[in-house]
Amino acid sequence: MGGGLLVTGTGTGVGKSVVSAALLAAIVADGQPARAYKPAVTGLEEPPGAWPPDHELLAAMAGMAPEEVAPLRYGPAVSPHLAAELAGEPIDPERVVKSAQEALRRANTEGATLVVEGVGGLLVPLAERFTVRDFAVRVGLALLIAASPGLGTINHTLLTVEAARAAGLQVRAVVLTPWPAQPSAMARSNRETIARLGDVEVATLDYVQAPESHALARAAGQLPWRRWLASANSA
Repeated sequence: MGGGLLVTGTGTGVGKSVVSAALLAAIVADGQPARAYKPAVTGLEEPPGAWPPDHELLAAMAGMAPEEVAPLRYGPAVSPHLAAELAGEPIDPERVVKSAQEALRRANTEGATLVVEGVGGLLVPLAERFTVRDFAVRVGLALLIAASPGLGTINHTLLTVEAARAAGLQVRAVVLTPWPAQPSAMARSNRETIARLGDVEVATLDYVQAPESHALARAAGQLPWRRWLASANSA
């Protein structure tokens, strides 16, 4: 299939990793090769939870080594630029970009789809004067925006869509997650309002209970990911 998508979010903890992992699981379950990339992961000193760290989750879905998914890994749960400073090794933007471009070249060579997960939101700094948005522009993949379906999401999501488009980035869709089995009037209104005011497709991803490939692939079955990838590859 080739090509790929970059999954960003309206902030931290809004489901980027779940959306990214679900896409990878669905592609692999469809019999297609897939690869994952995340420029940096932080918070590895945090106590383990029910879900593994982002790079381990993505690696499991793509059949890769975690270190191959995320070349930069830090213990403190802070933004990448601060984590790197605390480690005494500031991030070099050009190295990050070249690493991502190499991941994309390798995926294209293998006929695999590359799913890139960002860090935090679009304006999170990876380095001094170099944000996730700058990184996304250099990598050149279309975006999926993960967002919460709850209170406050209209403002956060529309700001993210606006920030992406202002930099010339293509927004394929917004994915609201976890979408409740019985969505409230507010959740339904949030979905409709974001679609209308943002002039953007809004999809939903159900709650996934465990980090298992079959559960993630099943949840992604409701997403038109084949169309998103076809659009990204033809752009």
